[in-house]
Amino acid sequence: MDREYAQPLDVEALARGVHMSAGHLSRQFRAAYGESPYSYLMTRRIERAMALLRRGDLSVTEVCFAVGCSSLGTFSTRFTELVGVPPSVYRRDAAAATEGLPACLAKQVTRPIRTTSIRNGEAAAPEPHLA
Repeated sequence: MDREYAQPLDVEALARGVHMSAGHLSRQFRAAYGESPYSYLMTRRIERAMALLRRGDLSVTEVCFAVGCSSLGTFSTRFTELVGVPPSVYRRDAAAATEGLPACLAKQVTRPIRTTSIRNGEAAAPEPHLA
């Protein structure tokens, strides 16, 4: 999933590849990583989206599709939940916030932080990184 983040998630195919049922793979994945395969994939997509938005040469819509999301609304909602600000605000503010930092350091300080929430077991929106 880390390498193929832009591809659609197919838990059934992943499960077949490791000789498990989809349900068992999902349970084992959650036990190992603390989140569902879908949430893990969305976090990787948002991390990549953050890097593309920091570059500043792509629109939010272009970034959405580049990272494998098919719905701009879902992408924006998940981005805001994980990062704390909408992608358009992040794009506007990110370049100034990471100016002069090496790319590896910029990635580290802007990495989304998934926290546990009571609501549907999904991540709670953390404090904005760039506010």
